[in-house]
Amino acid sequence: MELLRNGRPRIVVTGLGAVTALGPARSLWDNLKAGRSGIRRIETIPIDHVPVQIGGEVRGFDPSAYIEHKEARRMGRASQFAVVAAAQAVEDAGYSPQMVEAEGERVGVVIGSSLGAHEMAEQSTFKYKTTGFRKPNPLSLINSLPNMPAHYVSRFLQAVGPLTAPSTACASGTQSVGEAGDLIRNGRCDMVVAGGVEAVLQDYAIAGFEAMDALATGYNDAPDKASRPFDLNRNGFVFSEGCGVVVLESLAHALKRGARIYAEVLGHASSSDAYHIAALDPEAKGAMRSMRWALEDAHVTTEQIGYINAHGTSTQQNDAFETLAIKKIFGEQAYNVPISSTKSMIGHALGGSGAIEFIACVMSIVEQVLHPTINYETPDPDCDLDYVPNIARDVSNLKYVLSNSFGLGGQNASIVLGAM
Repeated sequence: MELLRNGRPRIVVTGLGAVTALGPARSLWDNLKAGRSGIRRIETIPIDHVPVQIGGEVRGFDPSAYIEHKEARRMGRASQFAVVAAAQAVEDAGYSPQMVEAEGERVGVVIGSSLGAHEMAEQSTFKYKTTGFRKPNPLSLINSLPNMPAHYVSRFLQAVGPLTAPSTACASGTQSVGEAGDLIRNGRCDMVVAGGVEAVLQDYAIAGFEAMDALATGYNDAPDKASRPFDLNRNGFVFSEGCGVVVLESLAHALKRGARIYAEVLGHASSSDAYHIAALDPEAKGAMRSMRWALEDAHVTTEQIGYINAHGTSTQQNDAFETLAIKKIFGEQAYNVPISSTKSMIGHALGGSGAIEFIACVMSIVEQVLHPTINYETPDPDCDLDYVPNIARDVSNLKYVLSNSFGLGGQNASIVLGAM
């Protein structure tokens, strides 16, 4: 088997881990294929005082199998998610923490997040200002930083190679996996544990997004119907939490240890809209750049792409502008490429979304199945492509997949995967 592609070391996916509203990686995939929604009325926090009371909530989460109780109490929820998902991915790759430690300097960690464990800073600040207690928790601010999930994963695994934590809003997960591949291509690592996480499903965050008119409203009694990407009657995204982590290796390293290989990472790119803090560029130029550059980096043509996992948030602007960007990049071929939105079933986990969707793309290649976009009922003239509506689709010979993530601040990231 050729170890190089286009003169560069080949990068393969050997492990998958996830903490999501639809369960860990394999349960997530089975539920996505079945078109099941993980969006429900929120139960982990008081929510009656907030207009929007639904979300993609991770219920029954217990990190005790991987993290000692005393340490878990000090960590933010995002860091707990990241350590558990990373441990699952490493186990799935056929590694133990001891084996990772033995290769420590050649193992990197790239875990992105938008907000990290922001709730820890918020809670400590509230206590300081309202109770008269003038000695705040000395670790609450530190543990709230966006790089702490990456730190804890690195420490848990004793992976002492490169450690980075991209914080590029909703593009964080996709950009993290792409940049992890670069560490291997550039010879810095043989293996990288990479992904994205978000766990700030809090009342103040929900209220803030609702004040922006960004959230789906009117679905408190029918939460599974709220996320409606590309549907004419969509009215906002569903706020979510979750984490996706994958193990990437050079093909040479994976073959040497006899690893099971899921798929190959072929190329990626990121770009800026340089337009507005929250509104999208109406000409979709930033999204176009990230897709075009990712395809160029992968040496893959638009005609070869057999599936697109869309950012697909279920907001009026995003879905229309992403559709426009795809049309501009793919031309008439856009009408022949199936597209689906994972967020239709798990909502929008901000920095965690891209990594979770990457796992869905990997499994699409492995099983030759495309999960549906659920709640697609009324076509929108501005969104007139094939969105794999409501029912999963068996495909044959799916070789190349494109996944998009577009975030606040005009952050765009795209990644291309291939079958082995």
